[in-house]
This record gives sequence, C-alpha cells and structure tokens, in this order.
Amino acid sequence: MKTFKQNPITVLGDVKKVGDIAPNFKALSQGLEEMSLSDYKTKYIVLNVVPSLDTSVCSMQTRRVNQDLVSREDVTVLTISNDLPFAQSRWCGNAGLDNVITLSDHRELDFANKYGTNIKELRLQARSVFVLDEKRKILYLEYLDEMTEHLNYDKLTEFVKALPKE
Repeated sequence: MKTFKQNPITVLGDVKKVGDIAPNFKALSQGLEEMSLSDYKTKYIVLNVVPSLDTSVCSMQTRRVNQDLVSREDVTVLTISNDLPFAQSRWCGNAGLDNVITLSDHRELDFANKYGTNIKELRLQARSVFVLDEKRKILYLEYLDEMTEHLNYDKLTEFVKALPKE
C-alpha cells in the first residue's frame, strides 16, 4: 500500500520495472520550454522524482542525488516534480543549485502517467528514482511506499558509480 504521511493514497499510471524501455515524455523547463526525455543525450539519465521541492525530504533528495551523481560527465540528472517551473527556479536559486535540471510535469502529468507516479488525491509525484542507459532501458529503479521517507541514496550512488564509463 502507498501512503503519504501514513494516509493511504492512490498512485496512477504505468508502473515500470527494470528492463523496460523508458517512455519519452513531455514536461516544462524552468524557462517554460517543452522538453522531452529524447532531448537529453548523455549515456545515462537519472530521473529523480519528488512530490515537491518545497519540502525538506524532497529538498534533501534533490541535493543529495545531484551532489552524488553529477560528477560523471556521462550522467544527466533530471529532477521531476509537479511544482510550477517558477517555483522550481526559485528553489534552485535559493538552494544555490544553478546547475540542477528541473522539469515540471504540472500541466499534463505526462511523466506521472507514463511512469506510475501520479498521486491521484494530491496531484503530486510519487517519490521514486529511475536510472536509464543509452538505449533508455531502465537499469535501476526505486518506488517508495511512504512518500515522506528517503530513497536508498547509498544503493543508488553505488549503482551509478559502478556503471561502465564511455
């Protein structure tokens, strides 16, 4: 059962599994430009999914995932939430994280419905992470059952650091 602050929630969309090909999706950049997964060309993509950047757990997750994984030039981290692009931009500025790439799925919930992260009752994203290879096959994923808990950061970092380099 999925919960948010111990209250049951309904998560909609197509739940993915390791080995699936990650579907292309549309979301908005901080500059209100429509972006797709196919716009990012690095060998590996990490999809860091948070309910809202304006919460302590999501803020820590975004800082930690970016801090731990962006040292590799062949890895792009995309942080996805339903926060408005303006709020994402403000959070990045306030956090001093100008190099973090955020995408807003608030408009169509295209990502949420394609990746099984659409929290019906709250119109938020379910906390999760996906690691994709150059063919955009899902190599690693974690969906949390309780949305206020943290990802297994150590396991994620170890997995990404062990990926073959270009």
